[in-house]
Amino acid sequence: MNIFMLSSTFPYPPTRGGTQVRTFNLLKYLSQNHNITLVTQRESDVTDLEIAGLRDCVDNLVVFDRPSDQRTSAGILKKIQRLGKFIFTGTPPSVLNRYSLEMQAWIDNFVKSGKCDVITCEHSVNEIYIRPYFQNQVKTIVNIHSSVYGTCLNQLATGTSENQFRDKINLPLLRRYEQVYCSKFSNIVVTTAEDKQQLQQFNSQAEIAVIPNGVDLVSFPNRPTDPGGHRIIFIGAMDNLANIDAVCFFSNEVLPEIQKIYPDTTFDIVGSRPDPAVLLLGEKPGINVIGRVPSMAEYLHNSTICVVPMRTGFGIKNKTLEAMAAGIPVVGSDRGLEGLAVDGINTPLRALRANQPAEYIAAISQLFEQPELRYQLSTHARQLVETQFTWEIAGQRYEEVCLED
Repeated sequence: MNIFMLSSTFPYPPTRGGTQVRTFNLLKYLSQNHNITLVTQRESDVTDLEIAGLRDCVDNLVVFDRPSDQRTSAGILKKIQRLGKFIFTGTPPSVLNRYSLEMQAWIDNFVKSGKCDVITCEHSVNEIYIRPYFQNQVKTIVNIHSSVYGTCLNQLATGTSENQFRDKINLPLLRRYEQVYCSKFSNIVVTTAEDKQQLQQFNSQAEIAVIPNGVDLVSFPNRPTDPGGHRIIFIGAMDNLANIDAVCFFSNEVLPEIQKIYPDTTFDIVGSRPDPAVLLLGEKPGINVIGRVPSMAEYLHNSTICVVPMRTGFGIKNKTLEAMAAGIPVVGSDRGLEGLAVDGINTPLRALRANQPAEYIAAISQLFEQPELRYQLSTHARQLVETQFTWEIAGQRYEEVCLED
């Protein structure tokens, strides 16, 4: 089968963030049995060596330069203009800002040539390149990493919105946008049942498959020993708003209370591109802002506990799965553990759940004090990942969607 994959995010190396990891591992699986044409965009930090590495993974790689982002334009007039454009076009500025007319022309010609059997949009932001009539000629799939409407709704509900006034205006526009773009696709893929339920409200007849994220078990081996101690870690891209909110919340409201009980407690923040707000956290006692590292597994293995204190952001979190695969006991919020059966009746305990500061303090104290509990979580979590959340399993399910009549 000839599969045409669209990804405006350059998906290599697969260590840059959640979007890249999912896209790369799915294309890697599909390329074993199918002919893959990948069209993507490069940003200024993408090297020629990385392009060569990605080219080795597909049959045909086409790379365009990423358009310059206009969102940095300040001033009330610019903001009003962007909102007006959103209302008029029905497409969010975050999608329009990465749109390339040159890339659109190439895609139109490629589809017209009849050289593909399936088009997959890897992340909903790529929907802008899909013409409504494409689905009359070829199967079209959108791989939605998280609902933009659902995410905005959640941020308003939890008080984690960066700009409540703006997001209250955007909410009905995002609902309309998601409803319209989903109608262009033969099939929809989401990462959690929650997102499926959200999108099913827009179109009860839509073909929606739930395909969770996975983990590369070679890159994230089970840790050989429990290091003990009082070392806490958070992993993730540190220019991501949901991650920034998570580490700020934990550093300001939880960690100081933990350090009163366990004064030697440290908190490592590991992930690429730390935001200025994250770098400031490094001035607090015991907090280490480490940035991008060659091996995330190595840092996980040296930690006592991994926290996933997300207060916003939909979908299964790669960071949670990677920590579980590495055998690190996890303390996470409802958002951080979304889509994972980690507790409850007839479910082996695989992580501890916490949402409020007092709940984090209690859970972390429990794990610091009880090595047998750490071992229990570590063992059960690793088994869960091995049996349900590998990229091999996700790839098989994605291939099935591509092959369905």
